[in-house]
Amino acid sequence: MLYKADLHIHTVLSPCGDLDMSPPMIIDHAKIKGLDIIGITDHNSTKNAVVTQELGMGNGVFVLLGTEVTSKEEVHCLCFFENKSTLSEFQEYLDENINTKKNNPDFFGNQLIVDKKENILGIEELLLIQSINQNIYQISNKVNSLKGIFIPAHIDAHRNSIGSQLGFLPDDLNFDALEIKDQDNVDKAIKKYKIPDNTVIIHSSDAHYLNDIGKRYTEFDLEDLSFENIKLAMQEPVK
Repeated sequence: MLYKADLHIHTVLSPCGDLDMSPPMIIDHAKIKGLDIIGITDHNSTKNAVVTQELGMGNGVFVLLGTEVTSKEEVHCLCFFENKSTLSEFQEYLDENINTKKNNPDFFGNQLIVDKKENILGIEELLLIQSINQNIYQISNKVNSLKGIFIPAHIDAHRNSIGSQLGFLPDDLNFDALEIKDQDNVDKAIKKYKIPDNTVIIHSSDAHYLNDIGKRYTEFDLEDLSFENIKLAMQEPVK
């Protein structure tokens, strides 16, 4: 069965995320757009992922627990985990490796941790859009040690991508899939970065605003909805 997925969505925890991007509003708009699966990928933090997943469970939306990590090279990487335990362990890893630069909400935007009813539980003081003190290989190895899903983000983007920061796709990097932002760029990106034929390519919205949710998506052919089956689907080409 085909499931429609948008695996790159930011909440109000990301300073670049609009204040309308609360967990309940994200779930509502995911349903409106006909999405079956979404990925919560705030910058360098997982702290709004669980609440979004809990809301999704009661509303027919499968939520992958994740984050968008910025490597030492300033490459964005999507990282997803099967359960709260491995997510929590990865959050500890982020806390240990993020720099201590503080956020300036007047310049960068607010970084809000919220509950199911949009009540503010906390404000993240560290600037989340900075890079952490780990390179892309170290991040990949950590995700894989937790049996997660590792996807270099928007590799065709002009900044914060493998293309912009490295200029090439390392042939020894362990990843589950690659995200290409522009569907019209797939053939060009495959040729430019010498992407192996069996590589799974996904498309996602990278939504920071409600109206952008589901603008780009991927269809996965799954027996049923589960983290394990989504990870297995990364081993085969998707639409």
